[in-house]
Amino acid sequence: MPEKTAPATISVARKAPARTDRPFKGIALILLSTVFLGTSDVTAKYLSKTLPPIEITWIRFLVFALIMMPAMLPGSPLLALRSSRPGLHVLRGAALLGSSLIFITGLSFLPIAEASATSFVSPLFVTALSIAFLGERVGMRRWIATAVGLAGVFIILRPGTSAFHPAAIFPIVSALAWAGTLILTRMMSGSERPITVMTYSSIVGLAIVSALVPFVWVAPSWHDVMFGILIGVASTVGQWIVVLAFRYGDASVLAPFSYTQLLWVSILGFLIFGELPDGWTILGAGFIVASGLYTAHRERIRRSQLLAVASEPSPNA
Repeated sequence: MPEKTAPATISVARKAPARTDRPFKGIALILLSTVFLGTSDVTAKYLSKTLPPIEITWIRFLVFALIMMPAMLPGSPLLALRSSRPGLHVLRGAALLGSSLIFITGLSFLPIAEASATSFVSPLFVTALSIAFLGERVGMRRWIATAVGLAGVFIILRPGTSAFHPAAIFPIVSALAWAGTLILTRMMSGSERPITVMTYSSIVGLAIVSALVPFVWVAPSWHDVMFGILIGVASTVGQWIVVLAFRYGDASVLAPFSYTQLLWVSILGFLIFGELPDGWTILGAGFIVASGLYTAHRERIRRSQLLAVASEPSPNA
């Protein structure tokens, strides 16, 4: 009934912290999230030797849902199922699952560093989608900075290498799904609590992948289960930090800093798979870092200008 729905909506709005323009805090959180997400991706690459991608993704979302279980139980002080935007939650959960499943599928065919580098086209998708869906204004300098970061990715990939294997389409499509996840996160960040966003994503993702896993099921060993738990914990923590980060800055500002995940997957790729980044990878990473630093610099200037205008007295005062 309408009389019962209205208070629920008001309650959600009160509990959800309002978005604030603190881009450097958002950037710091995004940088932290890449450590956890990189660890999750490298572990998934390792586990892909023994389990099919759908099953790895299922374990990942099962752990995700178990972690979020206290927020699903009626009577729990952490209950977070009340929402004013359930449709966006379903879309975000499906996009997150798609990004994870498609990327893990690509890992079965591509080296971890190359797959990760290819997936870093996501900031370009985010920049474009943020204009259409968030109404954000992206200036020419920020477009140029994004293009420089993308050029760094292509330097790492080097046309003609194995990165252009047909399987390279998987991380690209995964990047598009991940960009959609980030846009939906930003769309809900002013009205939904982070715990609500995470809870619904775990439920939706697990429900969808549970319908698929029986067709490819392989009995996992205890070794596989332990690494599957690591994937689930690392990805859940990383996702939580991403949700928090997008309360403090525009999607087009924070997106370039996801490039730093390349550093972590390169280090772990060397330690686990013996893949040593070459000079081209280091050069490309330099382009990526320069892109992110310049974007942060432009954002600081923009904020300073806005504050200066806001503090000017009205000539009619």
